[in-house]
Amino acid sequence: MNTFADLAHFSAHAGQSLGETNYVVITQEMVNLFAEATGDYQWIHTDPERAALESLYKVPIAHGFLTLSLAPKLMAQLYRVESVKMGINYGANKIRFTNAVPVGSRLRMKARLQTVEAQDKGVRAIIECTFELEHAPKPACIAELIVLLFE
Repeated sequence: MNTFADLAHFSAHAGQSLGETNYVVITQEMVNLFAEATGDYQWIHTDPERAALESLYKVPIAHGFLTLSLAPKLMAQLYRVESVKMGINYGANKIRFTNAVPVGSRLRMKARLQTVEAQDKGVRAIIECTFELEHAPKPACIAELIVLLFE
């Protein structure tokens, strides 16, 4: 865990790695709850029997946006800025879902603090997040996420 005293110290870390998280197991329960929250009940995510028969993966796969939605939880394992009172997910410059995430797989995130720009009462940071599947040759998702941090 990288701990920064304030936004000036965080900003000085621009261009450097924030590290990698622990692995998270992607369960069918997580996928089902995400489907319930979003209304996306496509069978490739929620129907293990049909997936076993018809899917290329033979098991359900996580929604791409479920993978992406883990970013705040995983980011909390990587860094903390002690002086920050509030952080906001501002958006993304680029998101690519480059590999399926089968239910039962283990996923982690690596992050790199690309840039930090001063904003009124805070900063705007772009963080490149790479979601990796254990034992997979290519990542599940690569995203440039934008966060606003305020002191």
